Formats: sequence, structure tokens, C-alpha cells
Amino acid sequence: MSFGISVLSATGSVAPEDARRVAMARRLTAARLRHCGLDALVEDATLIVSELVTNAILHSGGTQITYTMAVRGDLLHLAVQDEMPGGPVTCVADSDSERGRGLFLVDFLARENGGKWGAADEGATIYCELTLPGGTQ
Repeated sequence: MSFGISVLSATGSVAPEDARRVAMARRLTAARLRHCGLDALVEDATLIVSELVTNAILHSGGTQITYTMAVRGDLLHLAVQDEMPGGPVTCVADSDSERGRGLFLVDFLARENGGKWGAADEGATIYCELTLPGGTQ
């Protein structure tokens, strides 16, 4: 799935058309996982995809994002590629902050599912791998 992105709204938030693209990526992820009998991963995978796509929209500075999902061996591989090299930066959010926890959440969900996350392609691709339940392929 590949799509162009808009510029940020004046408030620095995701533009409405980009919010719809994030929702579309979540729906596509959920539908594909259910079709493959991987219902147990739907909730965590859709949250991870939402975070990765939103981060790419907010922080990449590019105009094109590509989202891929594949089963490789006993892993579900989720990846978001933008046009800009440079890896993700985790930050420490204040207790009352509404932002800044997404990558910590991705890290937690990846580890909870026996996986990992990271950057490839000089940081232009952020990926997350989750172990398939019961080693199912």
C-alpha cells in the first residue's frame, strides 16, 4: 500500500485526509490478518501500524509513504517506508503530554509478541516484527 501525504495542518497535527489514510492502513491490516487466520494479532498489529504510519506522516518530511505487511517464516513483518533517511527518535513525554509515547508503545507491543522493531534503509524504513501465535504460518 503506497500513498501520498499532505502537509501538516496549522496546528501541527495530521491533516484529515492523512488521518483517513492511517485508518485505511489499520483496516487493511485487520482485514488481511483475519483473512490469514491471524486474528490474535489484529489488535496489536493495527495499533503498531497506526503509530508507524502516523509518525511517518508527522516526522518524515517526505510526500510518499509505503506500508507493507508480510509473513516471513514465523514472523509478521510490518514496515513503513518514507522518502527520508534518518531513524526514529524516541522522546520522554511529560505525564500530561498527549504525544511522545508511540514508539515506546511499539517497542512494548513488539516485545510482548516475541518480536522487535527498528530502522532499515538508513532510517527511511521503520519495521516491526511480531511472532506468529503458535508458530502458525
